[in-house]
Amino acid sequence: MRMERLEWKARAKINLGLDVCRRLENGYHEVKMVMQSVDIYDELEFKQRRDPDIILSVDSRYGLGELSSNLIFRAAKLMKEYYGIRGGIEIHLKKNIPVAAGMAGGSTDAAATMLAMNRMFGLNQPREKLMELALRLGADIPFCILGGTALAEGIGEKLRPLPPPPQVSLLVAKPPIMVSTKWVYETLRVDRLMHHPDIDGMVAALEAGSLPDITRRMENVMENVTQTKYPIIADIKEAMLEKGALSALMSGSGPSVFGVFEREAQAQEAYDDLKKSWNAKKNAPEMFVTGFYNAEAGEDETA
Repeated sequence: MRMERLEWKARAKINLGLDVCRRLENGYHEVKMVMQSVDIYDELEFKQRRDPDIILSVDSRYGLGELSSNLIFRAAKLMKEYYGIRGGIEIHLKKNIPVAAGMAGGSTDAAATMLAMNRMFGLNQPREKLMELALRLGADIPFCILGGTALAEGIGEKLRPLPPPPQVSLLVAKPPIMVSTKWVYETLRVDRLMHHPDIDGMVAALEAGSLPDITRRMENVMENVTQTKYPIIADIKEAMLEKGALSALMSGSGPSVFGVFEREAQAQEAYDDLKKSWNAKKNAPEMFVTGFYNAEAGEDETA
C-alpha cells in the first residue's frame, strides 16, 4: 500500500561492548560488538512528490552539509535508483541525536529513509533485503534497520539478534567535541592491544538476563584512542560512577558516554547534579536521560 505522507522515529544506538579484532587488507577493520538501540531519536517526515526530485530540509543547528555526502539524501537516491521509483520525495529532519557522537545519528536517519520509502512506495521488501542494500552506504546502517539488541561481526554487517537487556535507565552525555570515526580506526593499533573486551561473555550475560554480568563486561577498545586524546571522556565516566552508575562506557568511536542506572530516579538525580556542576563550564556536555529500546521484530516506527 502506497502512502503520501509518513513520519518516522530514527533511534540512536550505543555499544554495550566493542572490540576490534584486526585490520583487513581492504583497509576496513574486523569488529565484534554488541549494539543496542536507545530511546533517543531523530524525527523524520516524508512526503511524496509528483516530480522525481529529492528535497531535503533540516531543523538543526548542524545544517545539512553537502547533499552528495548526506546519508539521508544518499539513501533516498539509492532507493529510487535500485527500485526504479519514478516519483520524488520531500524529507524533513528534526535532529535530536548529537552529531559525531558515536551513536549512529547519520546511519539511523539513512535506515529510517529506506524503511519509510519501502512503506510509502509499496515496495514490500523484507527488512533483510534492505539491510543488504544498506551496506553500500555504511556498516552501521544494517543494524539501524534491524534495531534492538544484536551481535555485530565482520565489518559490522553480520548481525545476530540477541535477547534484550533488563530495563534500566541511562544517562547519556556528549561533550562538545567532534570525533572522526575514521581517525580513531586509523590511530588504533590493533596489533599492540594487550587486552580485548569479553564480547562472548557479554552475549552470554544477555542470554542469561544478568544485569551485573552485563555491566561488568561493558568495555570499548576504542577508548584506548579517543579517551587518551580527550580526557573529558574519563572525567564524565568517573562522575557518573560517583553518582551511582553501575557502569559507564564510551559509545562507538566517541565521544558520547553512557551510564547505566538501576532506577530512573537515580539517573534523573545524576542528570540534575551534573548539569548544575557542569553548566558553569565552557565544555558542558549535552545530556539525556533515556533507556534501552527493544520493539517487537519488524515493528515500524511510524506515527
